[in-house]
Amino acid sequence: MPRLLVVEDDSSVRETLVTFLECEGYQVEAVGSTSEAMRRLANDSFPIVISDVYLDERTGLDVLNAARSSDANCKVILMSGRGSIETVMAATRGGAFDYVAKPFELDRMLEVIKRAEQALKGSRDEESEIDDLPESEMIGSSPGMVEVYKIVARVAPTDTTVLIQGETGTGKELVARMIHNNSPRSHMPFVALDCASVTETLLESELFGSIRGAFTGADRDRVGALEAANNGTVFLDEIGDIDLNFQQRLLRFLQEKEVRPVGASKAKRVDVRVVAATHRDLAKMVEEKRFREDLFYRLNVVNIKLPPLRERRSDIPLLAHHFLRKSNERYHLDAKLTESGLRALMEYQWPGNVRQLQHLIERLTILAPEHRIDEEAVRDAIESITSRDQASETLAETEAEQIRRVLAACGGNKSRAAKVLGIERKTLYRKLERMGLS
Repeated sequence: MPRLLVVEDDSSVRETLVTFLECEGYQVEAVGSTSEAMRRLANDSFPIVISDVYLDERTGLDVLNAARSSDANCKVILMSGRGSIETVMAATRGGAFDYVAKPFELDRMLEVIKRAEQALKGSRDEESEIDDLPESEMIGSSPGMVEVYKIVARVAPTDTTVLIQGETGTGKELVARMIHNNSPRSHMPFVALDCASVTETLLESELFGSIRGAFTGADRDRVGALEAANNGTVFLDEIGDIDLNFQQRLLRFLQEKEVRPVGASKAKRVDVRVVAATHRDLAKMVEEKRFREDLFYRLNVVNIKLPPLRERRSDIPLLAHHFLRKSNERYHLDAKLTESGLRALMEYQWPGNVRQLQHLIERLTILAPEHRIDEEAVRDAIESITSRDQASETLAETEAEQIRRVLAACGGNKSRAAKVLGIERKTLYRKLERMGLS
């Protein structure tokens, strides 16, 4: 077992920690001040150093710098009962192995030390590698995706209407953009409208436009998505969410290719290609009289069905490495995906599909211990997501640690950190307030 150096000015905490670690078989040396710690580190090398942050005229951050200067491989574990964003960010940037909030269970500290030991020993879990990672709008070479590419190649040069169907997160907008970018209209606008995110009362003006004074709040003329996409492509996402009454108006546009802004007396002719998408079963909605049959046939001239990620597992290595490279570039990191980590990714069912994989890889790039994305890191991240999806409001210590590390990696940008964590910004503020870091 490696020798440990404990730096703690509170004698009761120091003695308790030393006694516990010695009972676990470790050889422990303990000091009560930064000056003593500096002397020990200058004359000797300790593979693992455990230090309080707030000590005397200097802090645990000085101990961290001294330990890392003496031995770049030294694993420094900082602990504090007065954690702040500033100290955690400084610790993270200084190369601290972990940051433990006081009070802590002794078993929790032991678990962190065991991880530090494992990191010192290295691992036989080899890095997963992909040769010639493709640069493409869509990543994937599974049979299901090849069929998608074949349809896109045939339909893109035409002006026909396309309906893309697939679960949330499968990449429907990416397919729509591929169709546009490989069409004669590629140099003209591509305008996307998420029909599910627009209220029924505003959908008409969003799509067809409005003139000043047409309704309360209409203080200027507004160009709708269809007119904005003139000579180009309009992408109507979640088309299955539009109201039955509005479906008639959309059908009329598809037949006549004319738009009449809300409040206008005359219609305008536009030349727009329509690509629609939905995660719903429109054929079943037609049977249930919740979607117009004539509109369905107008939209469903060419149908592209995107397979869910669980049905194209052979694409997971390509996707994972693609997202890892993007995340490393964004955060200026060098995280590695190991073989065991890749196996864990391929075993998961991915209810959120490619989008969920993308967000998980981004999260792991920042949070994985020593920036090694192995099986344990993947399973911990998936477990964290699962518990969050169950709407648990309990802020576990591991979650608090993750929030601190994400904030540090994002330079304190709370909006970006909330996105990486997969929570609303207001939720992040509430959690920070509970952690005493607001």
